[in-house]
Amino acid sequence: MCADWSALYARRLEWMTTSAIREILKFAQAADVISLAGGWPEADLFPVKQLDEVCHHVRTQTPRQSLQYGLTDGLPPLRQALAEYMTEAGIPAKMENIVIISGSQQGPDLMGRIFLDEGDTVLVENPTFLGALQSFNAYGVKYLPMAMDEEGLRIDHLEELISQRRPKFMYLQPNFQNPSGVSMSLERRQRLVEIAARAGVPILEDDPYSALRFEGKALPPLIAIDAARYPENAASGSYAKGNVVYLNTFSKTLAPGLRVAWAVCPPVVAQQFVMAKQGSDLHTNALAQAMAYEFMRRGWLPAQIQRIRETYLARRNAMYEAIAAHFPPGVRHTHPQGGLFLWVELPEKLNAVELLKEAVERKVAFVPGGPFFVDGSGRNTLRLSFASVPPETIHEGIKRLGEVIKAHL
Repeated sequence: MCADWSALYARRLEWMTTSAIREILKFAQAADVISLAGGWPEADLFPVKQLDEVCHHVRTQTPRQSLQYGLTDGLPPLRQALAEYMTEAGIPAKMENIVIISGSQQGPDLMGRIFLDEGDTVLVENPTFLGALQSFNAYGVKYLPMAMDEEGLRIDHLEELISQRRPKFMYLQPNFQNPSGVSMSLERRQRLVEIAARAGVPILEDDPYSALRFEGKALPPLIAIDAARYPENAASGSYAKGNVVYLNTFSKTLAPGLRVAWAVCPPVVAQQFVMAKQGSDLHTNALAQAMAYEFMRRGWLPAQIQRIRETYLARRNAMYEAIAAHFPPGVRHTHPQGGLFLWVELPEKLNAVELLKEAVERKVAFVPGGPFFVDGSGRNTLRLSFASVPPETIHEGIKRLGEVIKAHL
């Protein structure tokens, strides 16, 4: 007798969904479709020759380290290098604060394993990163959505809402947020950290795009602002005490296929991350970790980041120009200073999902904004990515999309 698989699935499967973005990307795979949908880095910017060189080096010089099972918290030289990298960025860190994870996507999942029980509430920006929602959904959570504007998360009613709904933690992307491209202002960052600390609500700060700032002044991450609140951190030179778990990744600067990212957190939380990760994947890809470390050791990362910034700036500007030329009045968009994305708000009567069907027929693709909202709103919004599309192709794609929007107005 064959098992009735559908009768045996765990209850959590009811809470899990496939990625709407991944499903949409299926439409964009045809060679003649201009895809402004994917949040993918430009593959031509991958440092292929340098990665080949460091791969050969670690395979021949340190094979016992790079091809063997490794420590769950990560390759020690890489953790040390990242601790120094974080300290230079204003985040006091030592090895004890660093846990290497398998892409920053693993961060929300480990956070859920450690902190979330069924029925718990997570505070999120509205809209927010769909991948994080997929991770949290598996734990049967509820959401406290917080509206955003051009300065990021609105915090005018934050204390009141926290006291009413008591979230387990906040999930935030302060820099060039996915999907909106918006960054949180310095004043709001400072106020947010203060409110969270006073209420005893931790922050999960997801920061995959901060290195991709191509204009404007860099703002301190939430964890840096939080670290400065506690004298113990300055005394120890590490993040010994604090209210933030910080995530970053090599996916946007080296290559997403490496699946190497890291968490920065107080040692007491790092220990729980290690325990949860042991039961998940034992450790992050050892060869990829060794390659990332060797890339950093040779001092190649700053130049690589600068190449990316210059390319993305030109492409974002191309998208601005094309939108000004081809989108009708009444269509608004954000003005990101970095990252991969630009957010579009259409007149309220339009439905982005319906537009997508016609857009694909016109050989252009985008991501409807609705799935990024946890309250069912956002039907008239969409996300565009300028990162992996050349300027001349961006102009043609926006022209086609503008024609679709005009037809529905």
